[in-house]
Amino acid sequence: MVSNPLVRMFAGLLGAFGAWGVSARPALAEPSDADLLAGAAGRIEKHRKADATVVVQDADGKGVAGATVRVEMTRHEFLFGSNIYAWGNCATPKAEAAYRKHYAELLNFATLAFYWPMYEPQKGKPIHERTGRVATWCKGRDIVCKGHPLAWNMADAKWFPDDLEEIRRLQMARIEDCISHFTGLIDRWDVVNEATHFDRPDFVKRRAPKHTAMWKKVGQIAFTKQCFVHARKAGPKATLLINDYRTDPAYEKVIKALVDDAGKRMYDVIGIQSHMHGGAWSNRKVWTVCERFARFGVPLHFTETTIVSGKRAGGKWPTTPDGEARQARDVRRLYTMLFSHPAVEAITWWDFSDFRAWQRAPAGFLRADMTPKPAYKALHQLVKGTWWTVASLKTDAQGQASFRGFRGTYRLTAQAGTKKATAKNLPLRKAQPNRWTVTVK
Repeated sequence: MVSNPLVRMFAGLLGAFGAWGVSARPALAEPSDADLLAGAAGRIEKHRKADATVVVQDADGKGVAGATVRVEMTRHEFLFGSNIYAWGNCATPKAEAAYRKHYAELLNFATLAFYWPMYEPQKGKPIHERTGRVATWCKGRDIVCKGHPLAWNMADAKWFPDDLEEIRRLQMARIEDCISHFTGLIDRWDVVNEATHFDRPDFVKRRAPKHTAMWKKVGQIAFTKQCFVHARKAGPKATLLINDYRTDPAYEKVIKALVDDAGKRMYDVIGIQSHMHGGAWSNRKVWTVCERFARFGVPLHFTETTIVSGKRAGGKWPTTPDGEARQARDVRRLYTMLFSHPAVEAITWWDFSDFRAWQRAPAGFLRADMTPKPAYKALHQLVKGTWWTVASLKTDAQGQASFRGFRGTYRLTAQAGTKKATAKNLPLRKAQPNRWTVTVK
């Protein structure tokens, strides 16, 4: 499949020449890994920035010429995140403080755990209070929260009944309860996780199959649709995701089926897992996956992204200096590629630290002792450096000044002589006027 628009265009022209009896040249080759990365800066400039105009006026509404203006970005529109599972669970108070500090300094997005067997260890007693503390901490630091997942057959709760219809009813009630309870704190949800191959044998063999049996009885797509119906009922304004580790046509088939009786799409975002324990994806694979799912016309979230910083050694999996250096290079490349694709709106890392990381892999941005790895520093330099806008301006004769910056939220200060003005939480958005007016007094 040719994914680059220019390549597709020229390939189409060559095909037309052939149909008209004109000798065509050989088909153009797809861009190489190097070409894709080399073009990232231009794509980022085009897709991640917007233009804005600042108007400085006096008390009479007249433009003030020669005023000095400073605009400073305070938050990205793009969601840079991780799961935040270690929050409140670190080994020592010092480690806990370091975990929270580094998280808040880098990220603006957090995935909170809603795995049913652990989230509701006793029937009717979900751990809402504990989850609420994490979400409240995040909100106080302008970190957006997402719940993961509402429906997944990874394991049965010990108290699950034998009646499969009752399990289905309880599942739908859980979806509505979680979304309703956290409205305003958590408004993004991975509604159904890994629906494409939900009945894969390796899962069935290592757990009681009640949830999978229920899913099979209801039907793969029918059950998935029911989950989205109940999620939308509980959260009319919530952002709902379908999420999967599959990145092939089988996942596309599931996505295509998720429409209601009127043909309306049931999900808002497509979630793509990208665990790379065996090695980082090439630029070509990253781009191919993005293009494959971008055609559905909704935002893409890379929901679970992993690159490790060491190799397995016997029964252990330590982080190593060489591995950390390689991880940092791959993180910089991967994030650059994803940030440059216009359909991608979020990247969630898995896990933030090596402490109790999934598969005990050295996948974190932090080591187990909560010290930052080179990958943390590399991403920080991108998110809060290369992709961060701070500008000093001076107004023209009409009291106006313009700039182009990364989309997000800004703080502005303006001064004309002894008169000053400040403004906060100014949004810089795509396809918006982005005209900010302040009055110096």
